[in-house]
Amino acid sequence: MKIGHVDLDTSHPSSWIPIEREKGHEVVGVWDGGSVHPPGYAKTFAGEHDIPRVFESLEEMASEVDCAIIHSCDWDTHVEKARPFIDAGNAVLIDKPVAGNVRDLRQFQAWAAQGARVTGGSALRFCREVREWLSLPLAERGRPHTVFCGCAVDEFNYGIHAYSMLSGIMGPGLQCVRHLGTGVQRRIQAAWDDGQMGFLAIGRLEGWLPFYGTIVTEKAATLLPVDHNQLYRALLDATLPYLAGETAIAPVPMDDLIEPELAAIAARKSWLGGDGWVRLDELQESDEGYHGAAFAEEYKSTKYSPQSSQP
Repeated sequence: MKIGHVDLDTSHPSSWIPIEREKGHEVVGVWDGGSVHPPGYAKTFAGEHDIPRVFESLEEMASEVDCAIIHSCDWDTHVEKARPFIDAGNAVLIDKPVAGNVRDLRQFQAWAAQGARVTGGSALRFCREVREWLSLPLAERGRPHTVFCGCAVDEFNYGIHAYSMLSGIMGPGLQCVRHLGTGVQRRIQAAWDDGQMGFLAIGRLEGWLPFYGTIVTEKAATLLPVDHNQLYRALLDATLPYLAGETAIAPVPMDDLIEPELAAIAARKSWLGGDGWVRLDELQESDEGYHGAAFAEEYKSTKYSPQSSQP
């Protein structure tokens, strides 16, 4: 299929494009909104990556592609940047986080229910380690009853990886979450409707942490350290066949795909409201989520700071 990349904010486009081409897809153009990079960056990027076009508008791109991949650091723009492609009948891959507020998540849910081919989210949902563990016979691995996942850097843009890994292991049905307090990192408890329990450690640290998960079943306790070098391929392996129309079955149903983002919003509501349980199905559009524009500005400042070795 013909792919267009929307917003070149992060390192993801340059890392994903070779994999897309290896899988037989054509990258026909890019568009950048300038939230992170200066004017002219898209032209430079296109030249460096042998991409033939820099589109002037998303509507122009929508008329020339089969699939758009949206990488915007400002996740509050994901809905409006996806809209021209959804209206044109294109497939859409939304880089993580899918969205940072309930209203936008419900819009993606509605589009999927109407038949749009839209998917995405964190690569940790699809990581090789989780998929290999899930592929083991249930009689051998057991049913997870308690799982602990974590990562560092920040509470949402990176924290969503931990929520997504937890959801990938446990499956759908995440019912409610609560904040357990802040020590070295924030600690979150998550409860499923069938009694499964998950715990998360997210947020900033002085040093770096890998993505990790520990799964406890009636059979064993299993540590899953994640090879971050394989994450992009795992995501694209899982999503591109669906986006290309090679299968009619989404890699993860949209209702399940957005559970990590809803859980993160509920966790934030919990710590702002006294650390009580917050049900995902009781979240309202008025509940404050995570602000994409503020994150994009912070990301830009970090990327182009004098201490940064690479823009």
